[in-house]
Formats: sequence, C-alpha cells, structure tokens
Amino acid sequence: MRTDVPVTPDGPTGRRWALEELSHPEYHENKSLLSRFIEWVLDRFDGLGGVGLSGVQSALVVVGITVVVVAVAFLVAGPVRRSRRVRTSGAVLAQDDARTADQMRAAADAAARAGDFSLAVVERFRALVRGLEERLVLDERAGRTAHEASLDAGRRLPALAAELASAGALFDDVAYGGRTAGADDDERLRGLEERARHERPALAGAAR
Repeated sequence: MRTDVPVTPDGPTGRRWALEELSHPEYHENKSLLSRFIEWVLDRFDGLGGVGLSGVQSALVVVGITVVVVAVAFLVAGPVRRSRRVRTSGAVLAQDDARTADQMRAAADAAARAGDFSLAVVERFRALVRGLEERLVLDERAGRTAHEASLDAGRRLPALAAELASAGALFDDVAYGGRTAGADDDERLRGLEERARHERPALAGAAR
C-alpha cells in the first residue's frame, strides 16, 4: 500500500474518495433508492466548510459519512449481486445424479402427493431434461443450466419453445431463487413434461 495517503483526509479529499467509491456500478443497481441519499450526503460535504469545524473535526466527519454511505450501498447492492450469481450458476442436473427420467418423475409425483410442490417442480423439470437426453433430443452435458436446457430443447421442439423457456425460468426461481411453487405450477410443468415426451423433434439442421 502507498504510504503517502493521509490517514485523516481533509474535506475535499474525503469528498473525492466518496465520489470514487460511489462511482462503482453496483451502487446504482437500485438508483431510485440510493440517488437521493447520495445527493444528501454530498450536500453535507459541501456544507462542512461553513460550520466552524477544525480541520481534524471536518476530516472525521467526512470519514464517518463515507463509511455510512459505503455500508448502506453494500447492504442495498449485495442482494442484487447475489441474486445475479444465483441466476447464472445453477445446474439442472448434478454430475453424480444418475437417475433415469422415470425415477425423477416418480420423485416429483411423490413430492406433489406430500404437498411439497417446490420439490415437485424441481424434480419434474429435471425429468423433462433427462427424458430429452434419453431420447437423444438433447446431448448429455454436465452443468447445463435451466436457461441453456430450455434454449436447446426449444430449438429441437419449436412448438414448445415458449413453454420450455417459462419452465426453465420457473425452475431457476424455485431451485435457486427462493420462490415457493404451488400446485398450479406443478400441474403446468407436468403437462409440459408429458407433451415433451411425445413431441417429435425437428431435425437438428432445420432447427438452426
């Protein structure tokens, strides 16, 4: 670290530090919430010179306000960044999941009978993907996400493309986004999975 950076910055230096820190894009994910607060803080910076504070006192106030702004910004931006990571990191099938589509379908049915519709939705989408792999509609690919599976399946089953995209989004929301699925969600996915089993795929070349 540089040794020439002041430990207690003066007013202009503190303002510059705050502006530089707040220029990071993650602090603007919820701009409508932060913008008014940031403007208020910068107004406090502008007014420090006229309240009769000493240099050390002004520097301490500047540092204190900067710390508060950064803390609030991270509290707001943190969940947004975490949700983005969740959305893009979830695989449909675990690498060591060797179950067949029939077994996954049975697990979904058992979960639905028990009233656990979130688990039923997750297992039913997995059964859909595994079933398409077993039929060679999809190639077997470790770590494939629900978004990727929906796009790939939609190219081979164009009549179901919109429903497959919706089902992939539902899987992500339930499996990785904390959403609780209901009986209607499971019933919709049940119907889609059954139709996908009988839908004749388009030729790979024609689907491009």
